[in-house]
Amino acid sequence: MGKPKLQIDPMQADDTAFESLVGYNLKRAYLIVQADYRRAMESTGLSPRVFAALSFVVTLPGLTQSDLARRLGIERSGLVAIVDELEQRGYLNRTAVPGDRRVQALEPTDAGEDAYGDAITRAQDHEEDLLSMMSSTEKQTLLRLLGRIRSLGETE
Repeated sequence: MGKPKLQIDPMQADDTAFESLVGYNLKRAYLIVQADYRRAMESTGLSPRVFAALSFVVTLPGLTQSDLARRLGIERSGLVAIVDELEQRGYLNRTAVPGDRRVQALEPTDAGEDAYGDAITRAQDHEEDLLSMMSSTEKQTLLRLLGRIRSLGETE
């Protein structure tokens, strides 16, 4: 004899055990946030990953490609296309790191800083509109809780 089978009334689909899972709700919320983000950022042409990379380059000038890959949580090989795109747009320059010519630091250009300024304003406006049903305290609580989950994936 095994475990009894869970009986679900199809008319009560909104009350399934599956819908009480955090992962499911995070994914559904992410899809909504992502779709609205893409609409808000469409005119910038910056995908979420490219925008994140630009954000780090502008706020941490001189960051190495390896450090940027770690901050984004992606393989260094996956970063090449993102950095290439930012460089082709004129948003950053690669510079040699003194003492180690194999390592490249990333420096924002004036155009990159301008693009970041526009993009961060759009992203903030998008989140303000999307999360307008939450109080400031609720938004801070959400960020704190998401940060705790994110910290599970961080390695030193």
